[in-house]
Amino acid sequence: MGRPKKENGMSATDYKREFNEKTYDRLAGYVKRGKKDRYKAAAAAMGCSVNKFMEQAMDKLAAEVLGEEPPEE
Repeated sequence: MGRPKKENGMSATDYKREFNEKTYDRLAGYVKRGKKDRYKAAAAAMGCSVNKFMEQAMDKLAAEVLGEEPPEE
């Protein structure tokens, strides 16, 4: 049966999936049990998503390792 298609023949889910594939690179990682909740709490305290929190942390560390200035937020 499936979902109904929009006028352009693409469902909203298909559109979002295509947009994300064109716009973003995907990273997946594993952390020790219990760290996820810690990162979620830290992200919430900063008022951002876990994804944004992790991206900012990785940008900061990458800049440090590569001897660069961290990117502007």
